[in-house]
Amino acid sequence: MLSELPEAPLAPVREHVREHHGDRVVDPYEWLRDGEDPEVLAYLEAENAYALARTDHLEPLRRSLFDEIKSRVKETDLSVPVASGPWWYYSRTVEGQQYAVHARSPRQPGDPRPETDGAAVPGEQILLDGNVEAGDSDFFAVGALTVSQDHARVAFAVDRAGDERFDVVIREVSTGRVLDAAVTGIGYGCELDASGEYLFYLRVDDAWRPHELWRHRVGTESAEDVLLYHESDERFWMGLDSSRDERWLILALGTKTTTEIHLLPSDQPLSDFRLVAARREGVEYDVEPTQDRLVIVHTADNPEGDLAWAPLDSTSHEEWVPWVSAGPGERFLGTDAFAEAVVLSLRSEGQTALRVFPRDPQAPSGFAEPWEVEVDTAVRTIGLGSTPEFDTDAIQIVVESFVTPHTVLELDLRTRTQALLKRQPVLGGVNLADYAESRLWATASDGTAVPVSVVHRADLAPGGSHPALITAYGAYEISSDPYFSVARLSLLDRGVVYAVAHVRGGGEMGRHWYDHGKLLEKPTTFTDTVACTEALVSAGWADPDRLALEGGSAGGLLAGAVLNLDPGRWRVVHAAVPFVDALTTMLRPDLPLTVGEWEEWGNPLEDPQAYACMRGYTPYENLSRCAYPAILATTSLNDTRVFFTEPAKWVARLRATVTNDPATRPILLRTEMAAGHGGRSGRYAAWEQTAWEWAFLLDQLGATTRLP
Repeated sequence: MLSELPEAPLAPVREHVREHHGDRVVDPYEWLRDGEDPEVLAYLEAENAYALARTDHLEPLRRSLFDEIKSRVKETDLSVPVASGPWWYYSRTVEGQQYAVHARSPRQPGDPRPETDGAAVPGEQILLDGNVEAGDSDFFAVGALTVSQDHARVAFAVDRAGDERFDVVIREVSTGRVLDAAVTGIGYGCELDASGEYLFYLRVDDAWRPHELWRHRVGTESAEDVLLYHESDERFWMGLDSSRDERWLILALGTKTTTEIHLLPSDQPLSDFRLVAARREGVEYDVEPTQDRLVIVHTADNPEGDLAWAPLDSTSHEEWVPWVSAGPGERFLGTDAFAEAVVLSLRSEGQTALRVFPRDPQAPSGFAEPWEVEVDTAVRTIGLGSTPEFDTDAIQIVVESFVTPHTVLELDLRTRTQALLKRQPVLGGVNLADYAESRLWATASDGTAVPVSVVHRADLAPGGSHPALITAYGAYEISSDPYFSVARLSLLDRGVVYAVAHVRGGGEMGRHWYDHGKLLEKPTTFTDTVACTEALVSAGWADPDRLALEGGSAGGLLAGAVLNLDPGRWRVVHAAVPFVDALTTMLRPDLPLTVGEWEEWGNPLEDPQAYACMRGYTPYENLSRCAYPAILATTSLNDTRVFFTEPAKWVARLRATVTNDPATRPILLRTEMAAGHGGRSGRYAAWEQTAWEWAFLLDQLGATTRLP
């Protein structure tokens, strides 16, 4: 009975006024911002207690879901070893352990690739054992792992809080002796020079933006480190990498629309980085150094991408030599260079693809006519796997789909033949023939055809009575490509039709797909999602009374905005680390990420149109006094990308606004107190989190029982 339900926490109301462009907004829950305030922490703990009490009856279902996921996974397993010099490098997992072990074993020319059931390989040397490094930490993540060119040293960066700041350890691999632990609190990525004597790393500013490049001599104090580059433009982020042939360190600077790249010979660590081409507003480019030239993908003349080449010592875009342009329906993404060929990653007709350009010294470009890497699945994701060596004629590619497990193939660049190296084991008596995937097309409000990927039990037929879970993201030109999930099978086995709406704002159909779902056109993302849902219902794949919507981060903004468009459409919504107070954040340049995000959402501080647009869709500010679906908002206390504040404020205002019956459509907030943007770390902890979230969705959909 309703009287027996636990009472939901009630957040105090404290007036906070925001005024911009003549618009006065009263925000009663802005006080929920300080993650160190005891009152805020107490409120979050109260919300957690309420969420647990409100879902206590789902414990048997949660346990079943966790056990199902666990039963399908080969817990002790080995990745496909890759050759690098005198070693095979790989990672392995051990039953009962949360984290991977990164290791290597000796390799002689002609040796077959090691094969085990996941046990240690003979002669193994440990690079990084995540279980040891995590210790008693509730959270653990690796932000970088790199080995010196002589294979004597390993440098790795770890985060034990979830705030994406990393501490670096440099070790002698053969003995495990720590050579250096002086560099702490860095951003993602670090690289060793050719000698292994110098470490290059990135520092982040108060907005968590990588903005400085530093050089550290191994074995010295960090106070002696040298600042090499400082980026003052708050829109630009830094990235650090090395070329596959190990001859170059690569410093990349970029906004959402503009790129600048610098190179340094890895055997000249005390020299200056060389600018490849000065930044030009609105032009993105990617550089892949190869034997005698630079291979460049750029958007200077074509938003979908052109391929060019330039001399190794190039310092200006005027030295770029046109090579190949993206064709109709294509989007060039980037290249990877090997001794035998350059491989272009692209999108073609909405899906991923690989195109191989064999080397030909006689051709003006240095390369022969390309050929496509063929795959035999209609709906799929294909990309390059791990191939660290440059001088090889065989590379790894990875293929998967909703019903095809992660599959690693070896592609011979000369013969074009493919050999299976490993397919992700799926245990627990699963027969993958029991599942089917397809693609349908929705018609958006402006007539645009929007793809929707669908996966379900093969014995289901369109009939309009199936519960359905629709997911979408639609931001940053990130594509929601098909991937295999053993966890998802638990939804499908309960009759849920799982659909991915490839809405504008993502990159599925090319750069134009992204451009028409950002800035002032951002509302298109939300109306596309509605159209995709209607198409799923019209095709008979979804019961209109049993629809679930799920989105995370920017997809959480999507979920909240779509929910406000038509609250009665959905039965349940899961918003994960949701960007639901987007306008408040974009009005605060002092907050992490804000300035760099203005190219995605607009600058509402300076632009009244951007303000009005965001004011019209930001979920927190557009709630209606009516019945909403059951809602689960999940977040992490240490998330630096989307503060816990946003879902906390959203849930507080939802409870104060909507007319839900809490007995049937509860509104819950769950905060992981030791996690980051990606949730809990450790595979078992992640499975538990998934089981908890999906138990709530399945209960609301009335789909808790497995099909025969």
